Parts: sequence; C-alpha cells; structure tokens
Amino acid sequence: MKKTLLAGAALSGIMIGLGAVGGATALAQDGASNGGDSVFIVTGTRRDLRSAADSPAPVDVIGGDELVNQGDNDLQNILRTSVPSYNVNTQPISDAATIIRPANLRGLSPDNTLVLLNGKRHHRAAVITFLGGGISDGSQGPDISSFPALGLKQVEVLRDGASSQYGSDAIAGVINFIMRDDREGMTLEAKYGSTYAGDGDNYQVSANIGLPVGDNGFLNLTGEIQDTEATSRSVQRDDAAALIAAGNTAVRNPAQIWGQPEIRDDFKLFANFGLDLNENHQLYAFGTYAQREAEGGFFFRNPTNRGGVYAGPLVDPVTGAPDPVNGVPSVLVGDLSTADTGDCPAGIPLTAGGGLIPDPTVLALVTLDPNCFSFVELFPGGFTPQFGGKLDDYTIAAGLRGTFDMGTGLNYDFSYVNGSNEVEFFINNTINASLGPNTPTSFVPGAYKQTEDLFNLDFSYGVPVEGFASDLNVAFGAEYREEEFDITAGDPASFALGPLATPGGAYPTGQGFSSSSNGFGGFTPQSAGANTQSNTSYYVDLEADVSDQLTLQGAVRFEDYDAFGETTNYKVGGLWKVNDQFSLRSTFSTGFHAPTAGQANVINVTTQFANGVLQDEGTFPLNSPAGQIAADFIEGSVANGGLGLTRPVLGPEESDNFTVGAAFEFGNVDVTVDFFKIELTDRISRSSQIDFFQALTFTANQNSVDVTGLTTPGQLIIALSNAGVVNQADFAGFEDLSAFAFFNNDFDTDTEGVDIVLTSPIFENQPGNTDLTVVANYTSTEVTSAGQTISATRIKQLEENLPNWRANATINHRNGPWRGLVRANYYGEFFEAHLDDGTLPINAGSEITFDAEVGYDVNDNVQLIVGARNIFDSYPDDNPFAGIVGASYPVTAPGGFNGGSYYVKARITR
Repeated sequence: MKKTLLAGAALSGIMIGLGAVGGATALAQDGASNGGDSVFIVTGTRRDLRSAADSPAPVDVIGGDELVNQGDNDLQNILRTSVPSYNVNTQPISDAATIIRPANLRGLSPDNTLVLLNGKRHHRAAVITFLGGGISDGSQGPDISSFPALGLKQVEVLRDGASSQYGSDAIAGVINFIMRDDREGMTLEAKYGSTYAGDGDNYQVSANIGLPVGDNGFLNLTGEIQDTEATSRSVQRDDAAALIAAGNTAVRNPAQIWGQPEIRDDFKLFANFGLDLNENHQLYAFGTYAQREAEGGFFFRNPTNRGGVYAGPLVDPVTGAPDPVNGVPSVLVGDLSTADTGDCPAGIPLTAGGGLIPDPTVLALVTLDPNCFSFVELFPGGFTPQFGGKLDDYTIAAGLRGTFDMGTGLNYDFSYVNGSNEVEFFINNTINASLGPNTPTSFVPGAYKQTEDLFNLDFSYGVPVEGFASDLNVAFGAEYREEEFDITAGDPASFALGPLATPGGAYPTGQGFSSSSNGFGGFTPQSAGANTQSNTSYYVDLEADVSDQLTLQGAVRFEDYDAFGETTNYKVGGLWKVNDQFSLRSTFSTGFHAPTAGQANVINVTTQFANGVLQDEGTFPLNSPAGQIAADFIEGSVANGGLGLTRPVLGPEESDNFTVGAAFEFGNVDVTVDFFKIELTDRISRSSQIDFFQALTFTANQNSVDVTGLTTPGQLIIALSNAGVVNQADFAGFEDLSAFAFFNNDFDTDTEGVDIVLTSPIFENQPGNTDLTVVANYTSTEVTSAGQTISATRIKQLEENLPNWRANATINHRNGPWRGLVRANYYGEFFEAHLDDGTLPINAGSEITFDAEVGYDVNDNVQLIVGARNIFDSYPDDNPFAGIVGASYPVTAPGGFNGGSYYVKARITR
C-alpha cells in the first residue's frame, strides 16, 4: 500500500515529520477527554506520534466533542470549564477589555501564556488591558474568542514553562488549538439560549464541512455566526436615586448598567488545507477570519458634580456670580462669546431639591441667553457613555513539510504566518464638553492594530544511540518574528480642544470644560503612528527514551530582540515509568516575556472611578516627552518636589519554572497529580496611578517656570510650553488628566500550586456507559518583591483576586440514542477591590454551580440537545457597596454573575 503523508496528518492533527512544531505531552487528562490511551499530542515534543501518556510535562487534551457539547458560545468560557487553572470573567465596565477579555492561566498575566494555532504562534490582540482588575493590568494577550469551537479537532494545554521551545510568553504554559482536518462529512448546528432572568438572549449557527482535494489532500471549512444580547445585574446608584427623589425625572433607572456586554455581528471562519505532493512532501495552509462588534456601558456622569462637564464653582445662591467664600455649589456655565466676562453667570446655583437641582430662575436665564450654555440643557439627567469596538482579525499561514528523500531521515517544516487584529473604537451618548452646544454625541476615538509576521525553519532527525530504547531525536531550527502596533487617530471632535477649554480672550486659562470625547478620549495625530520590533531565535531540542522506563528531554533557545537585547533559556525534563501503573515526571525551565511593541509605545486616556469620583487617567510610554516628565518626577529628589525613587525602566521579565508529578492507576481509576512553582522576576505591568499635576509642577520648578495660581494640568502644560520647556502638541489630550501610569518592571512573584485529574468509568453496560472526570487546581501567588509604583491594593489583587481553588466533576452517560451530562463546578473564595479601590474590599465566599445537558439521537444524522448552565440559578455574594455605582455583585466573580441560563440545540451530521 502506498504510504502518504496525509495518513500521518490525520493522526497528529496537521503536523508530521517534526511531530508538529513543538509542544508538550501529557500523562493527565490527556486520554480522559478523548476516550483512550492512544491520544497523540503535538505540543511540547518534537517527536512523531507521541502518546499523551509519554511526556515529562503535563498536558490537558480537550477533544472536539467536549468543546461542542457545552452550552456556552464563547471558547474562553468553554476552556474555563475544561481547565480549572484557566480563569476568565465577565468584563462589564473595563474599557477595551470589554471587547477582548483577558484570561489567566495558573494565576499569571494573559500575555504569560503562549497561544498556538496548528502549532504556529498566534498573533496578539490589538487591545491592551488598561483596567484588568490588578492581575491583567497592562497585558496584551491573544484573542481566542475569534476561534469557532466546531472547527477544532482538539485543544492541547501544556501546563509548563516552554520558552526554550517556543520563545517569549510561554511562562504559565502553552495552549495549542488544532484545527479539524476531516476530508469528508458535514456538521450543521443551531443553538438558542437565554438567562433565567429573561435577558442575554443569544443564538449561534455554525457549520463544518470536509472536502477531498484529489486523492491525497483535504480542505476543511468552518463558519459560525452568533449574537448575544446584553444583560443587567444592576441596582440604581445611590446618587442617581437621590436625584430622582429630589425631582430630576430625566435620570435613567438604572443610571448605570453592570452586566454582560452586547455582542453583535459575530462571524468566524476557519479554513485548513493539506495536500501530499508525493510520498515525502506535503503542502499545507490554513487561515482564519473573524469580526464582531461589542458594546457596553461606562460610568454615569452625575449632572451636579461631574468635573469638566457639570461641576461649577462656588457661586452666589441668587445670581450665580462667583463667591468662593460663602457661595454654594453650582452647575458650570460656558460663555460662548469668550470676548469678555460677565455675559453669563459663573454657575447655576444648586439650591433646589435639597441642593441637587439647579435653581430654575438662573437656569431659565442661561437657557434663554444665546451666549450662555450649560450641559443640563443637553443632558439634564446626566449621561452614561456607551463604549465599544469593531474587531477584525485574520490569520494566513502556509508551509511545506516532510522528509528529505536522501536516505538521511531529516524532517523539515518551512512556514510563514501573517496575522492581524484591529479594533476600531466607538463611544456614544457622550460629549466633548469643550465644544459646548456644538458637540457631537457619538465619536470614533481611533483604532489599535496589531500585525505580526512569523518565519520558521524547523528540522528534526533521529540519531541511533547504542543502548537507548529509541533514537535520540535531535530537533533544531530558527524563527524570525516582526510585530507592529499601529495607532490610528480618532475623528477630530474626539480629541478637539474646543472654545470652552481653549485659553484666550477674557479666559486666559480656559473656562474649565474638559476636552476630548468624555470617557475615552480620541487618539491625537501626535500619538498616532506605527511602532515595530523584531526578534530572531535559534533552538536545539533533544529527546529520547533512554530505556523502556526512562524518557529524557532537553532544550535550549537563544533570542535576540532589536529593542531589548539577548536572552538564552533552557529546559530539562524526564519521565520515569516505574511500572505499568505508576509514573513520575518532572521538568525545570527558564523563561521570559519581552514587552510588546504596544506596551512600549501605547498612549491612552480613559476614565476611572477613584476616591469616590470619576477622573481621567492617562497611560503613555516612558520614551515619550510625557513619559520623560513622569520619569524625572519619580527620580527627582523629595526636597525639590519629586518622589525620590529609582528611575523606572521597561525590559523583559524572566522566570524559573519547576514541575513534578505522578500518574497512577487503581483498577479503572486513573489519577495524575502535578505540583508547579513559577518564580517570576521584573514583571511587566502598568504602574499604579501617579498625580499628573504634581509631576508637571515638579518640571516647572526644575525649570524656574512661575506657576503661581495655576490649578489644572492644562494650565501647567501651557505655561511650560510658553517657557519652551515642552512642546504643547506632545501633550495634546492630556490637559484634563488627574493621574498617569506607564509600563515598567516593578515587582516579583512566586506562584505555586497543584493540578489533580481523576478519570474513571463508573458503569459499563448497566445499562449504557457512565464515566466520571474530576479536575481540580490549587494556585497561590505571592508578591515577593514590591517596587515603588505598585500599590498595596494592587498587591492584594495579584495575590487574592483569583480563587485559590477551582474544580469540577463531570459525569457523562450514554445509553442507546440518549446521552446526558451533569457537572458540578466549584469556585473558591476570592477578594475584590471594588472599583480597584482598596477601601471598598469584598471578601466573597466560595460558590458551587451545576450544569446539565441531555441529547437525543433522532436518527443517525440528527441530534436534539437541551441543557442549562448554573441550573440552580446561583449568584456570587451580594456586593456590600452596590449603591456606589450600581453593581449588584462582585464584578470579578470567577464564575460570572449572570445566574442560570438555558439553551436548546440541534445538530445535523452526515
């Protein structure tokens, strides 16, 4: 019979010759999810057709059936159920994280996990997580929500450091998504679901088809489209309720929504291709495309006190004239003539409704006078911006692999991958206050785009070694990777400094109105542009069965970054099969994660809740003019008004990883236990917030610039620009900042834990077959060295925001045309600094939820399915601070806070 490479590809998932492009193997849940011991993996090893039970490192293998036989539409939530050390939660009001949710493996940052697609490094998402609940702050990870579950053959999760095998980011582990390679058959699925509360309606339609390409090729296609409506688990804010009680009937109820964002026009496409050119060479290619639009709410802007929009000076209670000594609070009024003062009252006194309603007499005067304007005319009940983004993502990959037909047995894999992720932001129901009555209420603040190019040359060769039970597999290769992070400027109104903020005429320091689109300021032309970085790497990987009982593995990798220098990392591992029922395994490795081009160069302004009020917070790179002022302020002496700390820098973070585990059998019960310890130094993160006004004041003092009487950052920027210290254009969009942050290396952590997996058949033919799978994870993180720009609240978030314990137990039963599933999920205790405020601590208890699903085969081609997630409608503990901004539950709850949901599904196969 003629041997074809395609036959090998069908076993390995798309990789042959080199045993895929790297990965690791498993002793664990590996066989559990796929129903046997002969599960082959391609992650963590470069040997052909390695069994999941033959690896020095633990790997979870999640089969295609398990991926689609769950009730969730989002692949991230599916992984959360299957892999307890993988955490992801709902992002209700989290800036750009609403669009691409950050996920954490083994309690580490999202960009400490490397994602592969068909064994090739997958590109990062364009979104940088600015509001990440402490753990994910500043991360830039990949977007796996762009993958359709139906298009996956299996997912391999290497729970071990692997930087020496794959390069940067592989610290917490590696997740390899392997696409389906069927060359025949078709599957069509349709699903509808909703929550018990009656919101969050969702539908999904997906299809997969396998097509032959000649006699020795395949083309496998998957498409998916879905929509998910928003949910609300909100109560009315205390301040909004007080406004309504005082007589303001324009306030929305609830004023601010906490819930699942709306996802619409969510489309995904997978294509996987392979063709045997002859007995020794195969051409392969794969591609992905995804688009979606996500939209959620922001914080409520109170019509009495939102700074830069509503909050006015102390004024005379009758006339609205300035009275800084005996005056009452007011609503800010703008003078549209700007030629001279006195045309308008300074503010509308808040004297009605117990101090919450503007004085009707002065309000009427302002409304009737064309030279005067107040935002209570446009939004009398305040406003809540709606923020979101339109995402486009694609991957194109092609390669040639096989064996050189020269009697050498030298395997090769040459490949190229191009990937891109772009998010164009939008914000509605908001204003640019400095434009006064001419402000739009919808803006496009700009876009982020991440593009990556990857070239790989991989080789492997089996070297006979006398006395070994197998050849010594020698793998070696090289990789070149280039990434580009682009910022596109927003529409002009989104960053404009309008007439009510521009200094001039009778208002040399402006009139106190904020510039830019409120909630998410537009990217200015000065901040727009492209930033690139590249790296070249070389590796050698050795693995062999020294005896029938002992497998040893070693790897070393050298990387050279044009922006951050060189690094060399290594890994050693071993597996000892003591007997047929008991095995031991262990690895030790070093790792690293280099800053991304985005982290090193991003500029962003967002609005965050701090000290009981909303404030604008900026992020800018240390190498920018604003970043240099920040660094000078931090390094400056206390005597001169600085902080007297070490000057911040940004470079790679490094890790030491150790694992040791055991696998054993008790009759029909298979158990694996793996201990891990990860020491991570110089972690890359977004710093805690630093007062921007103080930093600018320090710069003014150092340059002998008189700032007497100046009270805002915008005024200081103008003074510094007039003195020639700074270029005002470099600070466009920063005029209203209260605080700033930057990326640096500022703390070390130790993370350790245990993964436990148990699988067992419970009943066989009594009637039908019933299997049990139990997976549990314990993870604990300690901040061992805290730097100068990390707060005590952030440390507590890093250590306690994720639960130490996660577990689930699943019973699957099959009897004739019926199948059923019952799952119990356990989420341990966790801490939340509500609104990232350490004075609002939530110490939430543990939670147990249950899922159930029943399927019935109508015939050989049609299956009907009904199921429920969180079937008993469990919720996390109540939020004791719900009245502050309206969140009913802790928003970082690891199991979510939507309560129970149900779904129905139909599946047609042929």
